[in-house]
Amino acid sequence: MRRHDREMDKDFALMVVDKCEYAVMALVDTEGMPYCLPITIARKDNSIYFHTAKEGQKIDVLKNNPSVCMTCVGDTNRPADKFTTEFESAVIRGTAVEVTDKDEMILALRLLCQRHSPSNMHEFDAAIARSLARTGVWKINIKDITGKRKKYDKNGEEMKFGRM
Repeated sequence: MRRHDREMDKDFALMVVDKCEYAVMALVDTEGMPYCLPITIARKDNSIYFHTAKEGQKIDVLKNNPSVCMTCVGDTNRPADKFTTEFESAVIRGTAVEVTDKDEMILALRLLCQRHSPSNMHEFDAAIARSLARTGVWKINIKDITGKRKKYDKNGEEMKFGRM
């Protein structure tokens, strides 16, 4: 990270992961070409879960090269009186593994639904019964995570590391 004065601690980075609307996951295919895509995520401990179809380009790439890099963006703000953007972000590096255990799959899907569709949880069991067999679930085991922030206080002074 070039701007160490904006680096935040691991707890801050995990907070960004837990509140971002979606993440962007970057992969590298067998020909060395980058491939990135937005995914919805949910975290439990040191693992990040996402759901997917059971086949397709993403699955092909992950099976050949499970190393991933993911970016999560939290709150942003463009102050009207500055040429800048306030932001908070987290970058994760890790390894993706397919979840094949039925109980862990259901746990992951429950976490995803609780996070992204909490008002519809009364339909969760019926949705699982209908679609579990055709739903892929993967988890990313976090190897490294960094957090970064640019934010100004009410006096217009940038809040460097350690100032919340």
